[in-house]
Amino acid sequence: MKETHHQTLYRAYRPSGFGEVRGQSQVTDVLKAAIKNKKVAHAYLFCGSRGTGKTSVARILARELEVSDKDIYEIDAASNRGINEMRELRESVNTMPFESPYKFYIIDEAHMLTKEAWNAFLKTLEEPPAHVIFVMATTERDKVPDTIQSRCEIYTFKQPNREILAEIVTDVAKSEGYSLERSAAELVALLAEGSFRDALSILQKVLTVSADKKIDVAEVEKVTGAPRSELIRTILKAITEKDASAALKAIQSAIEDNIDMRILARLIIHRMRVVLLLRHAPDLAKEIGKELSTEDFALAQELSKQPGATSDVLRIILEAHATMAYAAVPHLPLEMAVMDIADKGSK
Repeated sequence: MKETHHQTLYRAYRPSGFGEVRGQSQVTDVLKAAIKNKKVAHAYLFCGSRGTGKTSVARILARELEVSDKDIYEIDAASNRGINEMRELRESVNTMPFESPYKFYIIDEAHMLTKEAWNAFLKTLEEPPAHVIFVMATTERDKVPDTIQSRCEIYTFKQPNREILAEIVTDVAKSEGYSLERSAAELVALLAEGSFRDALSILQKVLTVSADKKIDVAEVEKVTGAPRSELIRTILKAITEKDASAALKAIQSAIEDNIDMRILARLIIHRMRVVLLLRHAPDLAKEIGKELSTEDFALAQELSKQPGATSDVLRIILEAHATMAYAAVPHLPLEMAVMDIADKGSK
């Protein structure tokens, strides 16, 4: 699976077979069965957020159908979105493949095609030559016309969960000769927000600056600009104790350090979730402990016994995080959440 050392990790460790694709069995199992039963469609629509493996699976599908590189055509619809490009495609599909059973077209960012381009493409989809397969990949299915969707087999790619991403970056780091602390892998996974590509991009930066090939969570924080664990612990303790002053002071420190407030909120949410799980499901402690550093886990255990750690607190912070992307002042929702939590505690 690994290609050459100078490549980006995402390209070097791109899955080369269905068995290497993680977290998308609802797609890969069906495609494998279709190939085995010789029931391959002429057009597919792969939907899902960025970095979830849509184009990788499209390439694997082509290889499984014994399509050579000469007969795979990748089109970026973001820069080839007009009617003229679609007319050229309509003409090209009529020629036979060079050395494969099919001519295989991968149209990435398909939702970027213009209305005129879709109209020009529709006729080809309605009456495709037997030797042609199309795979359209999109992050915005609702922008793909219904007339196109109705002529495709549609597959939805899930965002990988944090556990899958943590496993992947740990495995890749090991293959590159590095050891990755579990809490460091968890932080990379959290920062990647459900994207394989982003997880490996973050990992690449971390590996580049490591001197001893042993990666701890502090190195990930330094490279990514994520808030330091000490800061998160301070805010978490202050929130649980309803100490608005201490929490707001720590948030101000994060603002001065130009920390991304949404990342800060996500990390607080993650830690508070752990606190509540330790309170309500203490038998999970051993497994949860693997996600955190020794200091973070010790604080979580301490706070799980405090009356101020409640599901209402977590709910308020979740609501703040949801509004941060649209807030005129990015840190204001988190500050208001801290105030609300303190006010509830004083009543």
